[in-house]
This record gives sequence, structure tokens and C-alpha cells, in this order.
Amino acid sequence: MNINNTKSYFEKHAKSRIKYRKSKSYYWNSITKYCDYFIHDEYSVLEIGCGTGELIASVKGDRKAGIDFSENMIEEAKNQYPDLDFRVMEAENINFDEKFDVIILSNLIGFLDDIELVFKELHKVSHERTKIMISYHSSLWEPFINLADFLKLKTRAPYQSWLSGKDISNLLYLAGFETYRHTRKMLIPYNIPIVSWLFNKVFAVLPGFNALCLNRFLFARSLPTGKDVSEKYSTTVVIPARNESGNIENAILRMPDFGKHVEIIFVEGNSTDDTWEKIQEIQEKYKDNYDIKTARQDGKGKGDAVRKGYAMATGDILMILDADLTVPPETLPKFYEALASGKGDFINGSRLVYPMDKKAMRLLNMFGNKMFSIGFSWMLEQPIKDTLCGTKVMFREDYNRLVKNRVFFGNFDPFGDFDLIFGAYKLNLKIIDLPIRYKERVYGDTNISRFKHGFLLLKMWLFAAGKIKFYN
Repeated sequence: MNINNTKSYFEKHAKSRIKYRKSKSYYWNSITKYCDYFIHDEYSVLEIGCGTGELIASVKGDRKAGIDFSENMIEEAKNQYPDLDFRVMEAENINFDEKFDVIILSNLIGFLDDIELVFKELHKVSHERTKIMISYHSSLWEPFINLADFLKLKTRAPYQSWLSGKDISNLLYLAGFETYRHTRKMLIPYNIPIVSWLFNKVFAVLPGFNALCLNRFLFARSLPTGKDVSEKYSTTVVIPARNESGNIENAILRMPDFGKHVEIIFVEGNSTDDTWEKIQEIQEKYKDNYDIKTARQDGKGKGDAVRKGYAMATGDILMILDADLTVPPETLPKFYEALASGKGDFINGSRLVYPMDKKAMRLLNMFGNKMFSIGFSWMLEQPIKDTLCGTKVMFREDYNRLVKNRVFFGNFDPFGDFDLIFGAYKLNLKIIDLPIRYKERVYGDTNISRFKHGFLLLKMWLFAAGKIKFYN
């Protein structure tokens, strides 16, 4: 590829670029809308290869900037959107004195002369939690796009590299980034009433059809640094407790010390036994050794208890520990390490890897969990083995963002598990399963009704599928 010819092409077509994009708005707007799904008002966003600026101008963000190597493209972008920060800058030599939360490369990498070099340059403008979004064309569509060029159905573009998702992921890895999600969108790039909606909104998300999609999206983040994080963050462990009097003291005694500081918040939920009195007794008994706070639920359900506890939390990291102690408190340092070291942004406990105690989970519950695992992995485009494990861990700053954006899904989840998982997806977090050994309950009975709550979980999954797979 001759980089000078590529630059000359974009300089030459800058004047007609705006009109051309408007004529193909159905295609371009679909890319913009999908990127915007994962961007939030408080984010800072940088687009590499912004062209005339339509995408970066249309997505959300508190601070938005765009760079392009074409002076004429940047001039047109400034004329269209004078309030945004556009700069003439080569992707191979980025010169910014700030870090961005999101970096977008849309339909760009095929025109780059040295993709690995560009990826390495992204470190200059990214912090350890920056998310990178890359859109590109499927190589399956190369002959059709060449035919469209020949028939003048689209503006003829310079020759470009046609890379697979594996190629791009490998280049990202060589540059110090990891890929955590691949997505495919759009079967018909033109707006044919009813037909385009049917193919792009329905068929495109189905296995088989999905592999034929034109647009591919890849999400990446910096590789973990490997630095010592054993005392970097403080942690709040929220323990929802309903009729769990016999487990309260063990929850404290079995909890290891980890991180900078551990804050424990018991949230009692309308118990019919003496759980509330036991919590107060334990708080007083261990006040000199543990930082224990207490609260009583105003509403019902574990989700309500978790939200109340998280609202009181002061730790950098938020954890849930079910008071039945079927997830052993001794495993909590593993969750801390996984999150603090950057292995993931949302650590989800998985009970379905190791053999579990004989009476820990009924056969029907096991079957339901496995079915939800398949459904969620398809929906979230990330492997997730156990959606209903009570222990889920995330940074408090991410949870605060989740709260601000909760209106998108609504307060539909009385258990709290789906609320956090769907919220993590919308925040574009890397979700990682952490296998734990699931133990048999030693005190009390489960508060879960298999059939009643099972149908409710299915209803919530169907609702979320509409907001995730069929929304964009």
C-alpha cells in the first residue's frame, strides 16, 4: 500500500465526503449508534481517523476530540463542528498530553501502513482502563465491495488490507492490548424498507446469519501490568442477610484480611428469626477488629439489599457475599486480586467449574444455570458460565456509572445479579468468571423458589435481550 496515494485520495475527496456520508447515512449511522451504546456522558472520547467528524460529533462524551492525517478532512470537520477539538495528526505519531476513556478507530485500520505501530501509539492517550473500539469490514465482503466500486454504487476507495479478527487481535496483543469482545452487525448496508430492518435487526443476531455480517466490531483494553496491587485498593463487602442468624459470626471470622482495608456492611432483609439482633451483637463484639456497618432493608429482595449496601459503601472495590456462606468467605482475596490486577473489570463468581458439595445445588437449578450460561454468553458476546452466583465484584466508580445509567434497563431485577451483569455490559466492561467451590448451606433454608423465580429470571433475560441484541 502506498501511504502517499492514500493520503492524496482523502485530501482530494474531503469536499465531497460530507455529502457522500449523508447519502449513505443508513450505513454510517448504524456504526455510530453502536459505538454510542457503550459511551456515557462523563467519558472522554478520541477518534483516530475522524475524517469530517460526523461520528465523534454524534456520540456522547464530556470531552471529545478527533485526529486525521488529512488537512482538508480536518478543515471540513472544523467547519461542521467548530466546538469540537479536531487536529491534523498522523495515527503513527500521536501527540496529545491527555488520556482518554474511549478511543475509536472506525473503518480505518485497513488503510494503515503499519497497524502495530498505530496500536502502540494508543498507549500515549490511554490509561489502564481505557476501552478501544475498532470497526472494520468482514473479509467475506471484499468481492462485493470491489463490485460496488466497479459499478459505482459507492465511492472507490484506495486499496486496503483485509484483516480478520484474529489478525487484529494478534496485532493488538503485540502492541500491549487484549481483545475481550467481538461483535458482528449488518447484513444489508442499504435501507430497504422492512427488508433491511428484518435482516439487520433480527437475522443478523442469529447464529449462521451472524457470521455473514459486513461490519465487525472489536473491543480491547490494555494488558494487565503485573504490578503488586496487594494493598492498592480498599474494599467494601456487602452481606445481604435474611433469616441467616446462624451464619453471621462465621461470615466475620472466616473473612481474610486483604487489600488496603476491608469494610463490611450487613444489610438485614425482613427476617423472621433474630438475624438483626445477631448482626448488632456481632458488630459490638468485633468492633475493635473489624470495620462493620449495619442497615435494614426498606424494600424487598436481595437486589434492594445490595443497592442499599452499595449506597453506604466507601471502599474502592465493591463485593457481595451471600450470608448463607455457600461461596466461602476465604475466596474473597481471589476476587480482589483478579479485579485489582486488571484481569477484568467485572469479576463474576462461577459455581459450575469445580465439583460442588452434594446438596449445594439441586439438579433442576443446575440445569437452569447452564441454560442461562448459554443464553448470556450469546447475548453479552463474552463467555459467562454462571450468572446467578451471588458474589460479583466491581470498582465503585463503575457501579456509580451503572447507577446513573440504570434507567436504560430499569429497576427490573429483584435479585440484583442481572442488574449488575447487564449494567457491566452497557459500561463496556470486561467480564471474567472466577471459579469457586460451591458449598452446602449449613444453616437455614434457601430463599429462592425454583419455579416462580426461574420464570421471572427468564422474563428478565428476554427483556434484556431486546435491549442488547435488538436495540442497535
